[in-house]
Amino acid sequence: MSIPYIITASEPVNQQIYRFLRQDIVTCAIHPGALLSEKEVSTRFNVSRQPVREAFIKLAESGLVQVLPQRGTFVRKISAQRVADGRFIREAVEVAVVRRAAREATPASLMELEHNLQLQKMAAGRHDSHAFLLLDDEFHRLIARSIQCELAWETVENIKAAMDRVRFLTLSEVSPPESLIEQHEKIYRALVNNDADAAETALRRHLQEMIFSITPIAEQNSDWFEQP
Repeated sequence: MSIPYIITASEPVNQQIYRFLRQDIVTCAIHPGALLSEKEVSTRFNVSRQPVREAFIKLAESGLVQVLPQRGTFVRKISAQRVADGRFIREAVEVAVVRRAAREATPASLMELEHNLQLQKMAAGRHDSHAFLLLDDEFHRLIARSIQCELAWETVENIKAAMDRVRFLTLSEVSPPESLIEQHEKIYRALVNNDADAAETALRRHLQEMIFSITPIAEQNSDWFEQP
C-alpha cells in the first residue's frame, strides 16, 4: 500500500509526483509490471494531468517505467543487467569519492557520518525499512559532501533506480540492515584512519553484495524480474 504523500508549494509539482512515484516503485508498493494511469495518479494527488505526464517522462528516463503506444505506461520489471550496470557505474564513481574523502574529510564531516550511523541503527531497531534506505543513501551522500562534490552523488542517484528496488527487497533476509550497518562502519573507520586503500576495499565489498543478493531475490520474486 502506498504512502499518503502530500503535495506542497515547496517545489514544482511534477518533481514531487516523480519523487513520490519513484519511492512507491522502489519499495514495490507499486509492483513491477503494474499499469500506471495518468487519470488515477492525477486524482490521487488532486492535480492536472500535465505534471503527472511530466513525472512519467522522468520515470521513463530513470528506467522505472515504459511507455507503450496505444497500451499505456507500465512499471518496468527489474532487469538484472541494469542492476549490474548501475552497480558498475556507481562503484567507479564512489571509489574515487571515498579515496579522496579518506584524505580530505574534516572532523565535522566525520561527525555527520557517525551521527548518520546512529540513526541507521535506530531505524533498524524499529524495523523501519523506508527510513533505513533513506539513511543509507544519506550516508553515501555525506561522503560526497565531505569532499564538496555532491554532484558525484547526484550522478549516482540518476543511475541507481534498478539497484534501489533490489536493495529494498533484500532488506528482510538477504542483506538485513544490521549487515549493511556493519559494512558502513568499516567504511567510516577507514575514513577516520585516513586509510584510502581500506576505504576502497570496504566500499567495493559493500556494493558487490548487490550482485550476490540478486539471484535469490529473483528466484523468490520471478514475476517481478525480466526473463533473460
